[in-house]
Amino acid sequence: MKLVTRAQLGWPTSAAPPQTSAKGVKVHYEGATVSVKLLDDHDLCIAKWKAIRKDHLANPKENYSDIAYNYGACPHGHLLEGRGLGRRTGANGNQELNRAHYAICGLVGSKGLTEPTDAMLGAIRDGIELLRRHGAGKEIKGHRDGLATACPGEHLYAWVRKGAPRPGGSPTVPGPRPVVDLSKVIAAALHDPDKAGTPVSYAAVRTVEKALVAEGLLDAGYADGHFGGATVKAYSAWQHRCGFTGADANGIPGQVSLDRLGAAHDFDVRP
Repeated sequence: MKLVTRAQLGWPTSAAPPQTSAKGVKVHYEGATVSVKLLDDHDLCIAKWKAIRKDHLANPKENYSDIAYNYGACPHGHLLEGRGLGRRTGANGNQELNRAHYAICGLVGSKGLTEPTDAMLGAIRDGIELLRRHGAGKEIKGHRDGLATACPGEHLYAWVRKGAPRPGGSPTVPGPRPVVDLSKVIAAALHDPDKAGTPVSYAAVRTVEKALVAEGLLDAGYADGHFGGATVKAYSAWQHRCGFTGADANGIPGQVSLDRLGAAHDFDVRP
């Protein structure tokens, strides 16, 4: 999964209403022209996603609190964070429909770029599976299911009607992923000694450290299973990247920041 987080987009934590469960996910598209130039330039995908949020926030009729979608998916296979996990969508048509399903938007439209790439379909599938691991049920529907609209367009809707299979015939059910216990990671961060050679207090700390290494925040030599000073400093940098400041970015993991790290690096978090 190639996740682009809100922090990487320069956005603060979503102000959308909290919601921890839903029947499933609805797939959307842009009901307007989307430039085919997105196919050749990922920067244009990021610019498009930011423009959608700007348009939504400027819409006085809908009075959106944020970009309407939980996630977007671009032609290059990146999953773009919108409202994200644990937030009610604003995209499905009314509050009843929004409570029933989360929402993912493929960056295709009614004109121009109308047909999703396999990479985009894979990213939408990544988003569906991520939302399922955090409260979404098994339903996969199109925006038009329950509302009179052409969304998500003929190509995406045909894919949804097939069950939204992952391109290439890969299984739709993800394989087992590492599970990190938040309370044990916090205990390690608070009590692990810096001295080399001491016993590892919680083995899954290595999973967190490998993710920090992949983010470029921790030198690989410190990914030893000890949540010592270097790891605390690296995790603080991750918290700042997530938009936290002050005491909320002290290097001791919290639920939101660790969930985001897990979403980006394929591990789950147990509260």
